[in-house]
Amino acid sequence: MKNNTLLSVLIILSSLLVSGNVIAADDLSMSALTLITNPDGSQEYSVTLQILIFMTALGFIPAAVIMMTSFTRIVVVMAILRQAFGLQQTPSNQVIIGLTLFMTIFIMTPVYNKIDEDAIQPYLADQLTSVEAIDKAKVPLRAFMLEQTRLKDLNTLANMAGIEQVDNPTDLPMTVIIPSFVISELKTAFQIGFMLFIPFLIIDLVVASILMAMGMMMLSPMIVSLPFKLMLFVLVDGWNLVIGTIATSYGMGT
Repeated sequence: MKNNTLLSVLIILSSLLVSGNVIAADDLSMSALTLITNPDGSQEYSVTLQILIFMTALGFIPAAVIMMTSFTRIVVVMAILRQAFGLQQTPSNQVIIGLTLFMTIFIMTPVYNKIDEDAIQPYLADQLTSVEAIDKAKVPLRAFMLEQTRLKDLNTLANMAGIEQVDNPTDLPMTVIIPSFVISELKTAFQIGFMLFIPFLIIDLVVASILMAMGMMMLSPMIVSLPFKLMLFVLVDGWNLVIGTIATSYGMGT
């Protein structure tokens, strides 16, 4: 009962705060949400609009991390590898996502350093406006995505968007580059996953054939083949090979 009363009070207070903010917003001039032209001709978002954009961007950070970085390729490869083992919960989802996240940070560090050097630090030093900083930050990220994107995927999305021809792929809008990048990442991830799946599939076939020849059809081949697959993976230092292959596919260490 006390919890319900406390919840009701919080809801009422929240409603009052929201209504107060709405009234205050009505009293203020909406000119704060404008694009200001500086004396030198450059344009700058107002402080209010910058805060609004920043708070809105926080909700898109997970999607940006997944769709605009190496996260997609790594997590798909890890999921296929776990399926090749025949394991449903080992490694757990938390371990896979954690490893994928830190591998993404490792691979994307050069891109972030470039963004920090060209956009973030000059903006913090008041050398760039927010509009110019955003334009500068796009360049390294767009270059990274285009480097991993197949031309066929770019052409397909560009044709669907009604873009007939551009002089340079960098002239394409981000709305075309991002989905093209994701499609290419998925294809590459499936190609790597296919190569990882073959050795484990061969072990499953050999074990299943031996069990059938011995008349042990009631025994699941997955149970018998699992130790052999784990042993093979450990003997060839599988984790090192998988992580190294993924990093090399992004040009790391070359």
